[in-house]
Amino acid sequence: MSATIISGVEIAKAIREELKGEVAELKEKHGIVPGLVTILVGSDPGSVSYVTAKGKTAHALGLYSEQIDLPAETDEEELLGLIDKYNKDDKIHGILVQLPLPKHINEGRVLYAIDPNKDVDGFHPVNVGKMVLGEQCFLPCTPHGILEMLTRSGIETSGKEVVILGRSNIVGKPMANLMLQKRPAGNATITLCHTRTKDTDFHTKRADILIAAVGVPNLVKADQVKDGVVIIDVGVNRIGMSKSGKAILAGDVEFDSVKEKASFITPVPGGVGPMTITMLMKNTVQSAKQVAGLL
Repeated sequence: MSATIISGVEIAKAIREELKGEVAELKEKHGIVPGLVTILVGSDPGSVSYVTAKGKTAHALGLYSEQIDLPAETDEEELLGLIDKYNKDDKIHGILVQLPLPKHINEGRVLYAIDPNKDVDGFHPVNVGKMVLGEQCFLPCTPHGILEMLTRSGIETSGKEVVILGRSNIVGKPMANLMLQKRPAGNATITLCHTRTKDTDFHTKRADILIAAVGVPNLVKADQVKDGVVIIDVGVNRIGMSKSGKAILAGDVEFDSVKEKASFITPVPGGVGPMTITMLMKNTVQSAKQVAGLL
């Protein structure tokens, strides 16, 4: 047996086509162009790459977008003032401050300063609270993308044993919360493993669906999972450079061995990664729809 590959590239492409139609309708019927601003402080290579990709995607979908690049020495008050400016800007429906921030800036204070109605990353405590309660809100982009991958791949989650490796606020915790809710791609029984979990293998071997988000390359091996497991690999780990200077990436799951036991598996790259940016665009369109009174 060899697993069916869940292509984040293909699923993201389908969602983006849907979003193009929604953006066109908002323009034609309501005179609204969804607007996104991305704010980058410093020049971390990974952050620069992500922000650039977000801008290109927004443009391709017909969104209005602005990219603000600030030097690493920018002080916190200046950044907060910029956020306040965009909170009040009617052209902007989504504000994204690229993380991580320089150490002299309080990340929590910055994220809390974003208007919850423009928090398209889904990190503001108002949106986190609404997510926990199952109310309409902006869902964090990576977990939201995983839900779409499961749903569009026809993978049943109701009553399944879902094991999540990693308890970050960005992936692990929201993923666990969303999958236990009474919702599509939900109603699952959740186990959340972390660095203090005793006998992690005991849990991974029971998983019907295993979501790995720990940032350790090739951590999960074939002997740690059961036959027929669904694997969602969130890890993106740089393990070297090719002769052409391109980064060589590996997931948290040892792909070649595990795919022989799994029923479905996401690759790295080309799995969860493309979904994250796409769901950011989806949240921005959702924000514009809320302004138009359509949600």
